[in-house]
Amino acid sequence: MKKLLQNVSTIQTIGNSEINITDVCFDSRQVIEGSLFIAVRGTQSDGHKFIDIAVEKGAVAILCEQLPEKMNEQVCYVLVKDSSEALAFVCANFYGNPAQSLEIVAITGTNGKTSTATLLWRCFNQMGKMAGLISTISYMIGMEEKTSSHTTPDPKQLHKAFREMVDAGCEYCFMEVSSHALVQKRVVGIPFKIALFTNISHDHLDYHGTFVEYIRAKKILFDTLPKTSTAIVNIDDKNGLVMVQNCKATVKHFSLRKLSDYRCRVVENTFEGLQLEINDTECWFRLVGSFNAYNLTGVYAIMCEFGIDSNEALQVLSGQPGVNGRFEALYSKDGKTTAIVDYAHTPDALKNVLSTITDINQTRGKVITVIGCGGNRDTIKRPKMAEIAAQMSDTVILTSDNPRNEDPQEILAQMYAGVPVEMRRKILQIENRKEAIHTAIRLAQPYDIILVAGKGHETYQEIKGVKYDFDDKEVISNFL
Repeated sequence: MKKLLQNVSTIQTIGNSEINITDVCFDSRQVIEGSLFIAVRGTQSDGHKFIDIAVEKGAVAILCEQLPEKMNEQVCYVLVKDSSEALAFVCANFYGNPAQSLEIVAITGTNGKTSTATLLWRCFNQMGKMAGLISTISYMIGMEEKTSSHTTPDPKQLHKAFREMVDAGCEYCFMEVSSHALVQKRVVGIPFKIALFTNISHDHLDYHGTFVEYIRAKKILFDTLPKTSTAIVNIDDKNGLVMVQNCKATVKHFSLRKLSDYRCRVVENTFEGLQLEINDTECWFRLVGSFNAYNLTGVYAIMCEFGIDSNEALQVLSGQPGVNGRFEALYSKDGKTTAIVDYAHTPDALKNVLSTITDINQTRGKVITVIGCGGNRDTIKRPKMAEIAAQMSDTVILTSDNPRNEDPQEILAQMYAGVPVEMRRKILQIENRKEAIHTAIRLAQPYDIILVAGKGHETYQEIKGVKYDFDDKEVISNFL
């Protein structure tokens, strides 16, 4: 128990702390005999309400912010100011502080986190530098894939993953760090070698309340970096330099529009790929769109900061395919119809994808967009996303995304309200996502482009608490 409390600021310890702990948990349902139960005040429930249940199930120690009225003499109680912070340190200690043995890179921002982290993981492993990955799509322990539950997992899952990476021989870890994880202190105490900021736009206001608070949440990562770390920020985003105000780390910049440490210029943009000039060297890449030019430049910057030769970095990067569900193109057998699947689920991401389609639509075929918004999430972005889709598409089909526990028709109504009256003739509303995709394909004429946005890599649709098998790519392929 004493070893587990290293780096934890305790207020009071009641009972015998000279005890062995078999497991650490913050969910009373997972308590086993000999556990340390940490009572965390979550967004859905307060762990302090489950202390008695944890003791009944065999917990021999309790860490909490508020002591229970009745205490068991056989149990050790540790009082702390912040259970969430303590949880992060305890989990690190429980798994032997594996993060200390890894070079960990944190990627944060609204869009581009998954692509950036995944590209880094691929490149480093290809160069023989064994790396792990923690992303929205999957967790990779070297080349072994594990199912992803959250963009950034809870501290117990996180440090367990670090331990598995170290045991497997990994030297590096590339991880997405969400705003939720930063506010909830899931990554406290992790010695990040490099932190990269991609961009920030409207998202997660259901959780953060305001855009200002969302920015503050992202900024936590850079505010807490030590002098020995490096911060790399996209200065084309107006909040890029805001992120590194008060940052103690070495700061580097990347840009497509300004003088910076890592400078990129788009030479050519097609459905087949990008021709970029990065730091005065031209190179062809298989990824598409200016948003991917930013992702590629960020990856290049991190590789260079790790001392990799710039030509080697570009050579390895140029061979990388796109990331699952990120501007992924599917074609009809005759090659005359193109469908794009993308995870775009924020106004800015949707605008980026549609701008890219407009830029490279040489045939000037019509653009048909299928778009929905997730239930039990930020409602403010719904009308904005529908408005952007209407402004930048010839036809828009509003449909279900993951309605979760909300009424799909209500979500569609909120989206439709954002469409300017003069553009409503473009809009179809088809609640059933499969039928919406089928309709888009039936409407498409030769050389039209269909965008199916919002779900990307996901292989399910969540309705009323049940996850049904649903893969946009599979549905499109069957109909196309």
